[in-house]
Amino acid sequence: MIRTIPLNKLVSSPRNVRRRTDERADLELKADIEARGLLQNLVVTSAGKPRGPFAVEAGERRRRALQSLAEEGKLPKDFEVCCLVVEGASAGREASLAENFQRLSMNPADECLAFQQLIEQGADVEGIARRFGLTVRFVEGRLRLANLAPVVFDALGAGELSLDVAKAYAATPDRERQAWVFEQVGRSYAANHPDSIRRMMTQATASASDRRARLVGEEAYVVAGGRIERDLFSDEGNSRWLDVALLERLAVEKMEVLAAEAAAENGLAFVRPTLDSWVCHSQVEGLRRVPVETPPLSHEETARVDALEGEVEDLVDILQDEETSGAEREQAEAKVRELSDAINAIVNKLPLIDEALKPQVGAFLILDEQGRPRLDTSFYAEAGLGGVPNEDGGGRDHDGSGGQIKPPRTAGLSQRLVDELAMQRRDILAVHVAADPGLALDLAIFLMIDREAGYSGEKSGFSLTALPPSNRLFDFKTPGAAATIAREQATEALDRSWTGGETRAARFDAFRSLPDEARAAWLGHAVARTLEPTLNLAGERACGFHDHLGRMLGIDVAGWWRPTGANYFDRVPKSVTLEALEEIGGEPLAGRYAKAKKAELAQSCERIFSGDFIAEVEVKEAALAWVPEAMRFAPAQSEPVKPFDEPEAENAPGAKGAVGEPSSADANHEIEEAA
Repeated sequence: MIRTIPLNKLVSSPRNVRRRTDERADLELKADIEARGLLQNLVVTSAGKPRGPFAVEAGERRRRALQSLAEEGKLPKDFEVCCLVVEGASAGREASLAENFQRLSMNPADECLAFQQLIEQGADVEGIARRFGLTVRFVEGRLRLANLAPVVFDALGAGELSLDVAKAYAATPDRERQAWVFEQVGRSYAANHPDSIRRMMTQATASASDRRARLVGEEAYVVAGGRIERDLFSDEGNSRWLDVALLERLAVEKMEVLAAEAAAENGLAFVRPTLDSWVCHSQVEGLRRVPVETPPLSHEETARVDALEGEVEDLVDILQDEETSGAEREQAEAKVRELSDAINAIVNKLPLIDEALKPQVGAFLILDEQGRPRLDTSFYAEAGLGGVPNEDGGGRDHDGSGGQIKPPRTAGLSQRLVDELAMQRRDILAVHVAADPGLALDLAIFLMIDREAGYSGEKSGFSLTALPPSNRLFDFKTPGAAATIAREQATEALDRSWTGGETRAARFDAFRSLPDEARAAWLGHAVARTLEPTLNLAGERACGFHDHLGRMLGIDVAGWWRPTGANYFDRVPKSVTLEALEEIGGEPLAGRYAKAKKAELAQSCERIFSGDFIAEVEVKEAALAWVPEAMRFAPAQSEPVKPFDEPEAENAPGAKGAVGEPSSADANHEIEEAA
């Protein structure tokens, strides 16, 4: 029966099936009730007393919103709430489940039209946002979507487009272009990828040097109806391809064919194409990375790479020679590209994958800047697929002997019930782990480092790992570098007594028995090895958070790394080397070496930047403190660049309180010995 009940007589029901909520959604609901009142009754049960209290079985979020408004003085504490009173705990639980389970979220297209109608009726954006407890940006975004081309908006309303893809179409307000792009992509792979749609919407034309154009080829593009605008006063590379949507579709279609061929050729479960030169986070959603081993270079391959790099260095000298003619320069550049491709073909080997594992894993086919498709070196498996090693080295549903076993089935229990029980058991365990911070910390460290004990087919039951990132250069080693030596020494000093346990449980118990200092050392090791290589450069190599950490720790890069001929000066243009000299000693120092040959200049600079030269004290100090801009930890945007002649940071190498960091002189000495 329907009746009104005072708000202060309503209490939360322990039978309510909703255990989690969303704070932002709760605020939106509260704002909506404040603006329009309660539009839907609550479902309650009585405790057998006609005057209450009454337990809210369905509508707890509404009750809390009303209670919050009452606490703020916007409603009376005995505000009359419309409720449906049901009898019995069973009926209350069913009502709670039905209301939450049967709820249908509003289609984004319907939201857009609703907001647009309110605007047409005289409301403003800020008023709508305030009325529904939303942000102004959210409302503006929905209004922007309401102005999509009709064919695109209809597809969003029909559920044929995701909200993210619709937002990509709205990157520009040109409705004709939106409709054209929608027609061109059709139902191809690009139709489901926001990045592809956004690229087509924002790029009016593409150059002939675009990687998509290189992949498709001019002939195929023109045959398909593509238009080209040529600059009659420039070379063919400066022509513009006008139909970007068509170009994208042709590129996607070709990559799909090549991906299918690559999957068949390599015996993989799948190969997914992308027109980018990397694999972005959204593309690996629902996948988990599979650890694979990259084959090392043989002695013959290493020797071949060294020989090719030597040829490249000779060609670089020709390119840097001011007397080189234009024809010679063009020929040298072409040869450098050819040699670089040959080096990459040797170095960038595909990882080794067990033949039995191949049908369960897949990879991505990426497109490099030259328009050449290549298989990415990272491999993935479906997140729920069993029998495939996890990133922590263990296998899922694997007996450790190479054979798969099926998920256990309990007599009388459906698979869904088994999964539900497993999730509830997981939550019970999670409550207790979360309540024991000491155990949680030990678990976190142990799960990140258990690979140290070797491969294990035993499940860990956790997704937490700390794998080293993939390095772009598999053959690059720095055995004489100060940081490499320090890391190796720290790794060798780790207490590995716990790794002898035959089971993960035995190893964990042994690990927990280690002293606090030993466990803390493993934590530092685990976190440190996950660092990715970055530089103070614009683009994908940049990482502002690394810069922040470097500033926070007061790291003096010059104390750990000094430029030598082998690691820097032999490998940069002469102009870059002269700029470095000018930076530490002004034009007089740079001018002194302006006419030197590159090899002689590199040798001289190696001595200068190690402090082994005669000069004023200030110049020598600047030389010892100099590192390339790319190696420096960039200052915060609001911070001025710190001159080299200021005092060292508190934690810099050699400063009081620094732990395990060498002085500049020590680092120089070690590098010279290694050289």
